[in-house]
Amino acid sequence: MTATADNARTRATVMVGKVNRSAGDDPVRIGILTPLTPPGDPTAGELVVRGACLGAEYVREHDLAGGRGVQFVLYDDQATAAQEGMARSSAAQMTKLALVDDVVAVMGQWHLRTTPWVVDVATRYDVPIFIENGHSDVTAERRRNVFRAYFSIADRVPVMLDFAATQGMRRVGLIASDTVFGQMMADTLVRYGTERHGMEFLRFDFPQDDTDNFTEQLKGIQQFEPDLFINGGVVRTNYLIIEQAAALGILPGTPMMVTFGFPLRSEDFWRLSGPVGVGTMWPAMRYRPSWQGLTDVAHWFIDRYSTRYGSFPPDTALTHFTDVTVIARAVAASSGSRADVLDALERMSFDTWRGPIRYERGAEHWHHAAPELVLLQYQRLGQTFDESAIIFPRTEATAPYRAPGGGGV
Repeated sequence: MTATADNARTRATVMVGKVNRSAGDDPVRIGILTPLTPPGDPTAGELVVRGACLGAEYVREHDLAGGRGVQFVLYDDQATAAQEGMARSSAAQMTKLALVDDVVAVMGQWHLRTTPWVVDVATRYDVPIFIENGHSDVTAERRRNVFRAYFSIADRVPVMLDFAATQGMRRVGLIASDTVFGQMMADTLVRYGTERHGMEFLRFDFPQDDTDNFTEQLKGIQQFEPDLFINGGVVRTNYLIIEQAAALGILPGTPMMVTFGFPLRSEDFWRLSGPVGVGTMWPAMRYRPSWQGLTDVAHWFIDRYSTRYGSFPPDTALTHFTDVTVIARAVAASSGSRADVLDALERMSFDTWRGPIRYERGAEHWHHAAPELVLLQYQRLGQTFDESAIIFPRTEATAPYRAPGGGGV
């Protein structure tokens, strides 16, 4: 185990311990099941815990749970992954939360590859579970106990490719990792692009864990002469692909989209991509400091997080803060049993960082309260993510699209 991972687990444990000491009598017991050690992403897990703990503070200060505090039961969903794999490890921890710890709800899943197993266990025991990642299928399965207030892969693809179609982009070069996220994203892109817009794709998949050289795949994309290059690398490989695409001359001359919001960490993005990062596009929520739609709930969260951690809070922390406040309100409006909490979650409206949301049973998805998405673009070197341009949809645009060489429609 690396020092960074061990520190993430330690910090998360300390944060939860502090919250639990202030929980008082008869607290609302919520499970956090999230990666705190490898092979999972302990940085993401720590952000989940940060957001949840601030949610508990908000509940206490605003008396959202009818005089009750919040108590967390924290498990590392990677606890036994080295011995039996991520799926078995995560499912085992979920079973303990459901049967031994008797929590009223669970949150914290980060990895798409563990999510289905955890959801299956939660469904078996009627535990409300909040899934704030991009897995497209979990809400499409229309389970009564699954809730989400984040955007899925199926939400982000239309924003990306509908914009591309407005620019006449028809030939798409796509390189994708073999992770669950990478493959689901690539499959959705190809399916939507071909069926909706008649796009032509050249796709290369690669093993995420042991691929460092992308020269052959990138040469193939270069020879394809795409109108658009989609970098489907995930953590680590995303920047390797940028570096090697620049070395071959694909960048900065070819428009590039990326499939998740790593450019939001603007200091890291410019340090690792350099000038070839200018022009990068990615789908995102409108959540950022300058957005006028932020509610009082959002301002409380942003101010508290920024004061404590010295930076603007990422959406991973935001969504899990939201989950805690939603669960607390549902518990306060019910007997507190899992069955009654499920009824309350479907019945009520909840104030959040972007206004009120409801978890409705839609025709295609149940309980999927996705935020509005936009397409962002860095248009000059060194921009912060708050300075990035909204280029689509046009009704929300803050600047026109800037193509390599200065063109665009």
